[in-house]
Amino acid sequence: MKNIILILSGLILISCNKSGVAKQEVKADLMEVIAEDQAPAAAVAIPPPLAVSEKLLPDNNTSNKDGYTPKKTDTISKKIIKNGDMKIQIGDIKKAQSQVNEIIKKNNAYIQKEEFQNTDMDDNLNLIIRVPHKNFDALVSSFSDGVGSVLSKNISSNDVTEEYTDISIKLANKKIYLEKYRNMLKSAATTKDMLEIQENIRELEDEIDVAEGRLRFIDDRVNYSTLTLNLYKEKVRSSATSEIGFGSRFMDSLTEGWNSFVSFLLGLVSLWPFFLLIPIIVFVWRKWKSGKKDKN
Repeated sequence: MKNIILILSGLILISCNKSGVAKQEVKADLMEVIAEDQAPAAAVAIPPPLAVSEKLLPDNNTSNKDGYTPKKTDTISKKIIKNGDMKIQIGDIKKAQSQVNEIIKKNNAYIQKEEFQNTDMDDNLNLIIRVPHKNFDALVSSFSDGVGSVLSKNISSNDVTEEYTDISIKLANKKIYLEKYRNMLKSAATTKDMLEIQENIRELEDEIDVAEGRLRFIDDRVNYSTLTLNLYKEKVRSSATSEIGFGSRFMDSLTEGWNSFVSFLLGLVSLWPFFLLIPIIVFVWRKWKSGKKDKN
């Protein structure tokens, strides 16, 4: 009997231990499930809403997604602007002009401006010549050797590579931003956003036009150099004027002297109102002086 009671007691204890362990395992499993369910909820953060002004600004982080990755600027060659001016004394203006035209044609140049002055002392032909950059030195040498006597010559070179590079880089960036703004305009949600984007587009287009105009001007001055040429001819006195004798010069001097004397007299006559005032002033002054003496 005792043996049966001991066996039953052992079985009851074993079953109690198993149920406790099972409960602990169930609790542990529930805690793990709860922890797994709560962990993602705690990790998720709601992003703050974007303001309208932030939406209008180009997003640098999305440039690669939109395909607007800036391109590397190509290496720009040297940009040198060459200018010069020359003054040449010649003997025959027509002959010299014909020689100049031949030299200009030979060097693929052209005359941008021509001005001729004829005075009593000299003749002056002023030319502004545009010549390809590579032919500039040959043109200057041809004028120096075969046209006449060079009175003056000034040549200058100006390196504008840095300016050209800076403008090119800024221009490329402005075109990228312009394309972004145009794409943003298509998806603008409000009228305010649309007006703000359109204003940014207008400003960028104006800046791009100015930059492109400056680059075209620099390219023109680099590709074609400018030379200002002055052809000078001093006039000689004619034989009739140079052979005037002493007697003729003496008579001319007498005539000039008489003309000067007449001019002086006429000048005095033109002052007659002032001469009339002199006696009046003297009379008043004497009257005042005599009255002062009588009082004394």
